[in-house]
Amino acid sequence: MRYGFVKVCSATVKIKVADVQFNTQRIIEAIEKSYENGSSITVFPELCISGYTCGDLFNQRLLLDAVDKSILHIAKATEGKHILVFIGAPLLCDGKLYNCAVAISDGNVLGVIPKTFLPNYGEFYEQRHFVGAPEKLSEINIAGRKVPFGTNLIFQSENNSDLTVSAELCEDLWAPKSPSIFHTTAGANVIVNLSCSDELSGKAEYRKDLVRIQSAKLVCGYIYSNSGDGESTTDTVYSGHNIICENGEILAESKLFENELLFSEIDVQALADERKKMASSFFSDTADGYKFINFKENPADGELTRVFPPRPFVQREGETLCERMDLILTIQSKGLEKRITHTGAKTALIGVSGGLDSALALLVTCRAFKNLNKDLKDVIAVTMPCFGSTSKTKNNALKLIDALGVSCRIIPIEKSVNRHFEDIGQEKDKYDVTYENAQARMRTLILMDLANKNDGLVIGTGDLSELALGWATYNGDHMSMYSVNCSVPKTLVKELVKFEGARLGGEIQTVLESILKTEISPELLPADKGVQVQKTEDIIGPYVLHDFYLYYAVRYGFAPEKIAYVAERTFKGKYDGATIKKWLKVFYKRFFSQQYKRSCVPDGVKVGPVSLSPRGDWRMPSDAMPALWLNDIN
Repeated sequence: MRYGFVKVCSATVKIKVADVQFNTQRIIEAIEKSYENGSSITVFPELCISGYTCGDLFNQRLLLDAVDKSILHIAKATEGKHILVFIGAPLLCDGKLYNCAVAISDGNVLGVIPKTFLPNYGEFYEQRHFVGAPEKLSEINIAGRKVPFGTNLIFQSENNSDLTVSAELCEDLWAPKSPSIFHTTAGANVIVNLSCSDELSGKAEYRKDLVRIQSAKLVCGYIYSNSGDGESTTDTVYSGHNIICENGEILAESKLFENELLFSEIDVQALADERKKMASSFFSDTADGYKFINFKENPADGELTRVFPPRPFVQREGETLCERMDLILTIQSKGLEKRITHTGAKTALIGVSGGLDSALALLVTCRAFKNLNKDLKDVIAVTMPCFGSTSKTKNNALKLIDALGVSCRIIPIEKSVNRHFEDIGQEKDKYDVTYENAQARMRTLILMDLANKNDGLVIGTGDLSELALGWATYNGDHMSMYSVNCSVPKTLVKELVKFEGARLGGEIQTVLESILKTEISPELLPADKGVQVQKTEDIIGPYVLHDFYLYYAVRYGFAPEKIAYVAERTFKGKYDGATIKKWLKVFYKRFFSQQYKRSCVPDGVKVGPVSLSPRGDWRMPSDAMPALWLNDIN
């Protein structure tokens, strides 16, 4: 596949305990289906050729010989197929029986990985039949052919250097020192796990968390394949619970007790880029003692099936929306509390326009003052109507101020701005950038002076989306004494305002709902019969797209072409390819040209994985050129 995506499959097939011939046929059929579906890696459960629950039948030479022949049969079925397959088998080596993962590709057995940790408690008694993996690499004889044998094997794609695969088996994951820890620090990007984990009440959630967290901790893709229908139910039952993860995110999960082939795409390019950032801290170990074995990746350019959230900043796996919103508001308010306490400020000054950003900043400030047991009347909300202010936004601003119980100052600025126009020779009916920015700077001047007058701090209202696009007036709304919204993108601002409105209820919720329904506008040009003539998203593009671009460009370093590829599938039916690329060009042009504004932004709290603070997360020269990125879009 393109752009670093690798199609993978976790396959659980119906088996019959000790019926090697039957199981072999089901495995071959599943390999065929997975390959036709474009899979480059297909993983089967632990001991799937024989069945995990064979018990003392593992001591029968007839069974072991049949397994040996089955491996060759399965290998032959992969001839001409560029796919890496892992199957579970009991295998003899130097007179000892091992629980193994057998790696097969294009007609060949590439290597055999023995299980390291053998459970011998509760319902498990593997040490009765098997021994744990030896420390050093050696060779194992399979049907007269010697192949590498040991845990330290990494399978590397010949046509994709970012695709490196290692294996562990079931209990290996549950152990404190999982083999996958050493595999990933030696260079493996994808871990496969052949498992036979029985089903118990509550175990599925624990198992899912274990796989997810391991993939996050090791910054890897993780393919977990579990035994299902067909294993013995003498004392236990198996659910076929299969999971595919990438760096802490569950890409696909099978339903319990439904044997199936589970597919998704792991982005090994993103994993490699993420590890590169962390290399000096975690991934600097050498691969000494490891053997690298080449295989060829499936060349099929299959359809991308994994889902990318259209609003990646808003909600992530494992969180409810309410929990996330409350946590973010708490982070914002705690940051402000510290700044107020440290400076000894008596008041907080906020320019309240009746729009989303200033509403959120005011809500956060009220939270901070309540937590500090400070009088809300020391929050001074200043509304400064001018040429473009509409009655709706003015009224919403005043209603919100009143409902929250903070102090209000109404300071019309038309006269001040007109006098300023006279001073600098600006024509009053020339609606250019000077006309617009003079209003924004006048508002900031008033707020700063009021802060001095009232021993207070000016609280910034600008958000992360505006910072990314440079949609702020330099030394106007661009400036403050502490910015509570600076790492909150516009799509998240809406959800936070909605959440806090629902939490507070009453008149506060009513006015916030009205603000949420108001078209986003800077209101710097005269209204037409009371109606806004400036609509931000008509000028710079939909914020839902820009926030999507920002997340994958900064958080994961996706190239523009890859962002467009993912966006076209994510927003299918809402935005076509031409529209997505049009606004993507706007995003990159503005992102590069407006860096100078980000290089001198005030302090502000980080709430999520993406921040553009020049002091921490994003350091970029103000005169860097976007040509490479724009050419990539074209």
